[in-house]
Amino acid sequence: MAKDALMDFDEALELFEPVLGFEVHVELNTATKMFSAAPNPANEAHHGAEPNTLVAPVDMGLPGALPVVNAEAIRSSISLGLALGCSIAPSSRFARKNYFYPDLGKNYQISQYDEPIAFEGSVEVELEDGTIVTVPIERAHMEEDAGKLTHMGGATGRIQGAEYSLVDYNRAGVPLVEIVTKPIFGAEHSAPALAKAYVATIRDIVRGLGISEARLERGNLRCDANVSLRPRGQEKLGTRTETKNVNSMRSVERAVRYEIQRQAAILAKGGTITQETRHWHEDTGRTSPGRPKSDADDYRYFPEPDLLPVVPAPALIEELRAALPEPPAARRRRLKAEWGFTDLEFQDVANGGLLDAVADTIAAGAAPASARKWWTGEITRVANAQERDAADLVSPANVAALQKLVDEGTLTDKLARQVLEGVIAGEGTPREVVDARGLAVVSDDGALIAAIDDALAAQPDVLAKIRDGKVQAAGAVIGAVMKAMKGQADAARVRELVLERAAQ
Repeated sequence: MAKDALMDFDEALELFEPVLGFEVHVELNTATKMFSAAPNPANEAHHGAEPNTLVAPVDMGLPGALPVVNAEAIRSSISLGLALGCSIAPSSRFARKNYFYPDLGKNYQISQYDEPIAFEGSVEVELEDGTIVTVPIERAHMEEDAGKLTHMGGATGRIQGAEYSLVDYNRAGVPLVEIVTKPIFGAEHSAPALAKAYVATIRDIVRGLGISEARLERGNLRCDANVSLRPRGQEKLGTRTETKNVNSMRSVERAVRYEIQRQAAILAKGGTITQETRHWHEDTGRTSPGRPKSDADDYRYFPEPDLLPVVPAPALIEELRAALPEPPAARRRRLKAEWGFTDLEFQDVANGGLLDAVADTIAAGAAPASARKWWTGEITRVANAQERDAADLVSPANVAALQKLVDEGTLTDKLARQVLEGVIAGEGTPREVVDARGLAVVSDDGALIAAIDDALAAQPDVLAKIRDGKVQAAGAVIGAVMKAMKGQADAARVRELVLERAAQ
């Protein structure tokens, strides 16, 4: 496939104004599916299940099977709508969205069209530089997910070149809420950063509500990014493309930047943009054409005849409103002030997706500076080396317990890193790793003095220098003692004892 011509990003922004829009799908973590009693287990169990085992007749599209709405999914959808600042419809209804997908056995998707459960909201999004952008929300509506196709026989795992495809209906019918923004104007050079920050904000909201694991790499949270360009000074909107199901926040940022550069290059040469879906390729950092983007009429929406309208009681709405957590932007401002972090320190935590991990570690007893040091330092280093999520490596409770051992003098920072290695390897809690590996700091002055006397006897010239007032020479003795004690000594205490022994 030929590479697209790209215009320099800054040059593109001189000629064209970018207009953004986002459609974010949130998989709800209800115990069962949206319209059936089939189980909807958490991530590991769901992804590890045998194909076509988490299903019911409704999910398979079997004749005569009737849908029943999941009440908990309704509650979760209302909570999310309220958290997005939306109005909750006094009555909403489901609709059939008709199109052929081999992983939707019914040949239609149960969704919502002209009567969504939540509408007309907005959410504050904080960029990495602290700028607050208000993103307008058009609607949040309920629907069911499709199944999954696995393409077999090809070289790439994609449909192109495959010999046949296998269908797994385990995901079919999983509850979704789709959040659709209004067109976003004025993002300008911050457009890619806004895309990333918006998805991060939605992730934080749904995690705060406890309604989804919201992991992009697992598909719990999926973003379709709409991008269009219009020449400077023109009122009419340009033709948009929709980049589908980008699976990381960094990729959302890169995909928006790429589409701006690609579309600008086409328009600058007098070409036209095709309204279509496009697919993001993480390996090459570019998008490729998908299918022409259909308008609503093409889906032949009509009211779902097998489901009654959803009419939530006003008391339920107010109950859910009262239970809403603090908005992400407000929470960030509060935590930054409480923890006493500088702008740069807080950005390191927030941009690394470590806000909850640090907050939970502090709640478990660690000082803010210590919690930040562990998560943005050693834990992130190991996570990057193993290509894993830092939050999956170790629990906040274990990080707090590890720091407590350092604060008590049981461990030095160097020993603590070895203990962390053991905790990550599954060897137990920090205390269990210390005991099993014998890593505690030697606190017996008698053992330290014996090692110091040996080191001084082996280096009489150093002893003479110390006695002559050249205290810095003690470093050689301290190093020898730390080596003899296999790093399991407090260097400050060793220094005190070295100077005491040398003075005798």
